[in-house]
Amino acid sequence: MKVKIISVGKLKEKYLKDGIAEYTKRLGRFTKLDLIELADEKTPDRASLAENQQIMAKEAERILSKISEREFVIALAIEGQQLSSENFSKFLADTTLKGFSDITFVIGGSLGLAQQVKSRANFLMSFGQFTLPHQLMRLVLLEQVYRAFMIQQGSPYHK
Repeated sequence: MKVKIISVGKLKEKYLKDGIAEYTKRLGRFTKLDLIELADEKTPDRASLAENQQIMAKEAERILSKISEREFVIALAIEGQQLSSENFSKFLADTTLKGFSDITFVIGGSLGLAQQVKSRANFLMSFGQFTLPHQLMRLVLLEQVYRAFMIQQGSPYHK
């Protein structure tokens, strides 16, 4: 299985870089991991709805250019379905059993994801109603992917 994470925005904070490096290393025994960081569009203060939609459309174009037809895409969106760690682990295992070897997660920028990205997604997933910085979401997602593999292995890590 290959896991790809496409995220919008540059990661600057050292503590996040360190955490992501740690989980990237840990995931190496389970999967080939591809982290793609795309440039975000600058959002002016008090941008209009039309300006925000244009920004999200530009980011969507960049995101979609990194996704092939055969990838199973999971977009992180607040309106998506929430899963427990156990159900997420089972969901990933079931996805590979259905013949998908490439699973791609998409994390949008500060405005979220444009509808065209959500429409391309095979599944919308939510980590709850909290608003989290998209940079922090990368670390949280990597930890949950690692946890999912550990659950599949029957490891005590999950306890």
